[in-house]
Amino acid sequence: MLSERRDDAVVVVRAPAKVNLFLEILARRPDGYHEIATLMAAVSLYDTLEFKEDVSGAVRLQCDMPELSTGPDNLVCQAAALLRRHAGCTKGAAIRLTKRIPQAAGLAGGSTDAAATLHGLNRLWRLGLGDADLARLGAELGSDVPFFFATPAAWCTGRGEVIEPAPVGRPLDLVLACPAFGLATADVYRALTVPAEPVGGAAIRDALAVGDVNEVGRRLHNRLQEPAFRLRPELPEMLDRLREQRPAGQMMSGSGSALFALCRDAGEADHLARRLRGQMNSGGPTPGWGGARVYVVRSCS
Repeated sequence: MLSERRDDAVVVVRAPAKVNLFLEILARRPDGYHEIATLMAAVSLYDTLEFKEDVSGAVRLQCDMPELSTGPDNLVCQAAALLRRHAGCTKGAAIRLTKRIPQAAGLAGGSTDAAATLHGLNRLWRLGLGDADLARLGAELGSDVPFFFATPAAWCTGRGEVIEPAPVGRPLDLVLACPAFGLATADVYRALTVPAEPVGGAAIRDALAVGDVNEVGRRLHNRLQEPAFRLRPELPEMLDRLREQRPAGQMMSGSGSALFALCRDAGEADHLARRLRGQMNSGGPTPGWGGARVYVVRSCS
């Protein structure tokens, strides 16, 4: 997470998206969640949040995406309310959210905005909380939120909130292919069958640490991909279009609907993205391309 304080009254935070390079489901928990093991990396697709002091004591959210709720159900508002309760703070803030991360895409757009809010308001209100404190608060908001206090990459267990920073041997170049439709995480989990023998993640963690992109590509894994593909049959056909470009690997991120291609360098990523956009613009045979967005990104440093 990248923050920039413009002056004493304004804090600006760039909130990165994430991709899951590995995601395995280990068990169903008594609390209704699932025990998971996932390797996540933050990437250079950002929402931007601007925080200004509001002397009225109110917290107000504006967003450039009219269809996105700016009420108390928004994770940004929930994060602000939680931080105020925790700190016993009565200060206010005007928050402006500029969205670039697609919604319901498995890229943690809501979670990263929540983390950015905790980070930005902690600075704006001069509360003096450390990242560990903010990550613990974030876990109350969502399983992915704590990760954004441990970027650029981390091995996450429990329901996703137990974080172990992961070394990255070299930056990763990726192409994100985001369909116009989203997927609800709850729907994907309902369609999931917990495996009797989970796949281990040690090999991909080792490959990431030494910067072996081809081995990372071979070890990509996402247990949620199969149930998501059953829900949206367009997705496997779209993934095939990525596979045809012969990147190091290709996979769905999180619970979808975003797909990504892991490329060997920035040049390959640019070339692959141009080919994908050309296919979409030509109205090719793959269902789901209509309205899809393609982004060239790099893992955050």
